[in-house]
Amino acid sequence: MFHPKGPTFFELARQALSSTERGYDLLAPKFDFTPFRTPQSIIDAIAPHVGADRNIDAALDVCCGTGAAMRMLRPKCRQRVVGIDFSRGMLEVARQSLADAPGEAAIELVHGDVLDMPWEAEFDAAVCFGALGHILPRDESRFAREVHKVLRPGGRFLFPTTYLPPRWSAPYWLARGFNAAMHVRNALFKPPFIMYYLTFLLPEAAKMLGNAGFEVEVKDGVFAPRFRALKLVIATRR
Repeated sequence: MFHPKGPTFFELARQALSSTERGYDLLAPKFDFTPFRTPQSIIDAIAPHVGADRNIDAALDVCCGTGAAMRMLRPKCRQRVVGIDFSRGMLEVARQSLADAPGEAAIELVHGDVLDMPWEAEFDAAVCFGALGHILPRDESRFAREVHKVLRPGGRFLFPTTYLPPRWSAPYWLARGFNAAMHVRNALFKPPFIMYYLTFLLPEAAKMLGNAGFEVEVKDGVFAPRFRALKLVIATRR
């Protein structure tokens, strides 16, 4: 539909009528050929803020998907780079795509729930790209606490987000329209498919991270002009 190697309309419809996990299992082989994948330029723009090569011991990609951010993180790590995701299909694609990733750090892929992660104070850096819409608003504070838990003191959580678009703008109404359609879908079909826009936005996200124990810095001008609305959040565990 979006790319010759991407999913067809009927494949997307099948995914949308599945559970969130099952939907991404189905989409996984073609996910990198959809517009849902975070543009590589956004991932690359954050790389310098993670630091130089081999400057940290371990990093975590939260909701790692097919592993695009892990490829960026691996050269930064001396020991290990870990990805966690709830979709086994996405993890399998990540396993294949990371086989030739640059760097020497061990690669670990974990099937799990980012609201209940199995680590405590093990990572120097964590990132999350394009997945915060899978976390319901009622779970966002819990998510912030989980990320805080897995980072070492001084560890940083880096991710792109933005402010609420102006109510008169096209992005605002497109996002609201998509969210309304998802609410209708989830009211009519079970299990639900959790994917919403306009989530984990500034300034509320910074406040939640602060309450979870982070010092929060918001950087502007990090991304290419076409993504000028995006801000880089760097939350450091106190």
